[in-house]
Amino acid sequence: MTISMYDASVPVFLTMLKSLSHFLTKGETNAAQRKIEPAVFLNDRLAPDMFPLTRQVQIATDHAKGAAARLSGKPPLPIEDTETSFTELQARIERVCAYLKEFDRSDIDGSEAREIVLKIGGKDLSMPGMQYLLHFAVPNFYFHVTTAYDILRHNGVPIGKADFFGRE
Repeated sequence: MTISMYDASVPVFLTMLKSLSHFLTKGETNAAQRKIEPAVFLNDRLAPDMFPLTRQVQIATDHAKGAAARLSGKPPLPIEDTETSFTELQARIERVCAYLKEFDRSDIDGSEAREIVLKIGGKDLSMPGMQYLLHFAVPNFYFHVTTAYDILRHNGVPIGKADFFGRE
């Protein structure tokens, strides 16, 4: 049995975006319970040279929507990075999930060899669709979702592995 490009992308992104939304909700609730200004969590980072929580969520959603668009050849969903609250981040996640649900199997399956060109550091990076999905888009997506989780966990939000995988 083979796995399709669609199965390796859209459902994976949707599942993890749901988890991201879940642990952001727990973070917002925890901040309120502990009387911590939400901006403390939203602007926190794991290391001085890393992006804060808000940017981690923006980048994760960018990878999800960007992968679907690039693999399908459809125009990407434009979203400006202006979120400053948990509510706005949740709205961004919902918007990206709605966009991903517009894709069906026929949009993405067969994109294994589609040339994907990215601008990285001002240079063009070209690779076939399967390489892009499995070695760039999905790993980057998981990195930023995981980092968002880690920032909340580091701040004492009571989340665990079950929250990350959406089993709570």
